[in-house]
Amino acid sequence: MNALRTDLYEIRMAVSYLRRGMTGPAAFSLFARNLPPERGFLVAAGLDEALAELHGFRFEPEELGYLRESVRLPAADVEALSQLRFTGDVRAVPEGRVVFAGEPLLEVTAPLPEAQLVETVLLNTITFTTAIATKAARCRLAAPDAELIDFSARRTHGASAALASARLTALAGFRGTSNVEGAFRHGLRAAGTMAHSYVQAFPSELDAFRAFAEDFPAAPVFLVDTVDPVRGIAHAIEVAGELGLAPASVGIRLDSDDLLAQSRTARRMLDDAGLAAARIMASGGLDEYELERLTAAGAPIDAYGVGTAVGVSADAPALDTAYKLVEYAGRPVMKLSAGKRTLPGAKQVYRFRTGGPDVLALARESRPGGEALLVPVMLHGRRVGSQDLTRARARLARDLAWLPQSARLLRRPVPVEVRCSAALSCLAGEVAARMPIRRQPALIR
Repeated sequence: MNALRTDLYEIRMAVSYLRRGMTGPAAFSLFARNLPPERGFLVAAGLDEALAELHGFRFEPEELGYLRESVRLPAADVEALSQLRFTGDVRAVPEGRVVFAGEPLLEVTAPLPEAQLVETVLLNTITFTTAIATKAARCRLAAPDAELIDFSARRTHGASAALASARLTALAGFRGTSNVEGAFRHGLRAAGTMAHSYVQAFPSELDAFRAFAEDFPAAPVFLVDTVDPVRGIAHAIEVAGELGLAPASVGIRLDSDDLLAQSRTARRMLDDAGLAAARIMASGGLDEYELERLTAAGAPIDAYGVGTAVGVSADAPALDTAYKLVEYAGRPVMKLSAGKRTLPGAKQVYRFRTGGPDVLALARESRPGGEALLVPVMLHGRRVGSQDLTRARARLARDLAWLPQSARLLRRPVPVEVRCSAALSCLAGEVAARMPIRRQPALIR
């Protein structure tokens, strides 16, 4: 990891801790304070990348030189930072699990300077990936029987985000991605059709379709709305007949205007031409709400390409996440700020498949009959187990099946309740009682 991938105040705090010998074990909890509007749940994601960052944590020589020369840290501080590696433990919710506000996505226990320095990169990684995975899962819920394809690469906030989106949409059940590198890296199916520019490059739409089918006869998908969708569908049918293409190999893509009306017209024309097995794909500004509308209306669309909306989680591009110290050197701590109050102590989340609220408890508690969501994923700086995409996808499928219908709603969902255990509530009360509360002076009138 590039250890400079952090905020300056993290380095300054770490240096201060090191100067004072404050290297006792510190527990930090990363969680979402609130769910974004219209979200009934979150999908835990990004753990594989986060653990890779922790495993590779170190300051490289050139970075240390920068801290010495440009940030003007004394040589003794730079030398102390050069020795740091992440040696702590991490418990986390495995990728694909459904979580709710206030529930830790992960908890770090490590020497205080180490745990402090990784705050920024953990928040950056987990926040982005969880937002995208949640958006993708909502798209999957909106169109449960259709094939979904990730079309987001050209609109994500950078190339690395595009690669992440390819994996995160696959986690949520998307069947492929247009991003070839994403498919290569993550073992996914690369999927694609043609662009309007391809059609425009030929003397006519018919010439373009004929060339494409000749070059890719196994499964040509014709983009039919460059000029006029009805004429484009007719041209696709004509080319399929000319070249003797198998009906099941033929596909058309609709990318604009009224997708419901156009898909119905396309289905009728294809069926009448003996191409009942031909597939219809749609794309163009789709999100979960439009997918839900088209699904409810019975649109005869077999596959959807979903791009911008999922790749940037357009309606909720950021989560209100926090990474907060909850215990240092055996002393539980909490924050009392209005609207940002935290709970003390390392924690565990228990879920009951028979129903009822999740229970947020202290890590040392047990809950018979409850499933502990936080599991060890790193011990003494070494990863434990693997974050397999196939297993993550299966976990999400199980959790979505468990999730109450009221929490699955795309509009006005009702999240599952999260209750604090009696022991956690008692500890919070004790810690708060020990904290001096500064009262605001009365306003002068």
